[in-house]
Amino acid sequence: MASIRKEMRLDAAPETVWNAIRDVGSVHRRLAPGFVADCRLEDAGGTRIVTFANGLIARELIVAIDDGARRLVWAVVEGRPKHHNASLQVFAEGSEGSRIVWIADLLPDNLTEPIAGMMEEGMRAMQQTLAGSRSVA
Repeated sequence: MASIRKEMRLDAAPETVWNAIRDVGSVHRRLAPGFVADCRLEDAGGTRIVTFANGLIARELIVAIDDGARRLVWAVVEGRPKHHNASLQVFAEGSEGSRIVWIADLLPDNLTEPIAGMMEEGMRAMQQTLAGSRSVA
């Protein structure tokens, strides 16, 4: 099983970053526009259908939204991977910054490179969207 870890620092308040991440049905508008083209919630928010800008579509089960730890966990239940579990967590960094840590565990291993590339694209989209955000949206 492959494990991919990506981190970045943002000049944005952790509360603002977390507010965008925890809004699981608005990832295409509030967190990573341009990387995610559309997102639709199902099952009262327990599942979402994510359409990526590259055309890939994944059904994701929202496993946990942990406000105390500022951590979102999801699993792809329909899509290319045989197994895909991921988390996105926000940490305070300095007096007004944030650090985002995105970890994905997946099978088969031959998807490591394309998924890592998508994660890098997603991080760039988050950077563009959230950099410099100070107030809670």
